[in-house]
Amino acid sequence: HYLYRRLGGDVTDKNDMKVTIRSFGYKYGVPGKTNLLCDVRFLANPYWVEELRQKSGKEVEVSKYVLDTNEAQIFLPSIVSLAALLIKSHMKAEKKELCIDIGCTGGRHRSVAVVEHLAVALQTFCKDLAVEHRDIDKDNYG
Repeated sequence: HYLYRRLGGDVTDKNDMKVTIRSFGYKYGVPGKTNLLCDVRFLANPYWVEELRQKSGKEVEVSKYVLDTNEAQIFLPSIVSLAALLIKSHMKAEKKELCIDIGCTGGRHRSVAVVEHLAVALQTFCKDLAVEHRDIDKDNYG
C-alpha cells in the first residue's frame, strides 16, 4: 500500500499489534481508553432521510449518502493518513494495541459508515484489525 511505504514501512513487516476501530454515539457517552477520537457529526446525517433512518451505515445506501459528499471526500483521506501514521508509530514503539473511536450522534449511521471505510483502507497495515459498532442497535427508529 503506497501510504504504508510512504510512512517508511513495508507491508511485509506487519506485527501482531491489535488495532480496534470503533463507532459510537455521543449521546451514549464517549468510550474510555482510546488513542484517537474523531467526531463525524459534521457529515450528512441519514437520520433526517425517512427511507434511510432505520438502516445503518453498513448498508450501501446509507454509506453512499454519508461518504459521497464533498466534506467526506476531503475528510476520508485525512483520517486514513492519520490512522496509518498512528499505526506505524505504535508498531515502531512495539505497542500491543491501538484504539480509534469514531463518533456521531447515535452511533448508527455516520460513524458506522466511516469506520467501515477506514477498516477497508487500513486492513493492509495490520494482521489483527477489529471493527466494533458499540451503539449501532441502541436506537429503534421503527
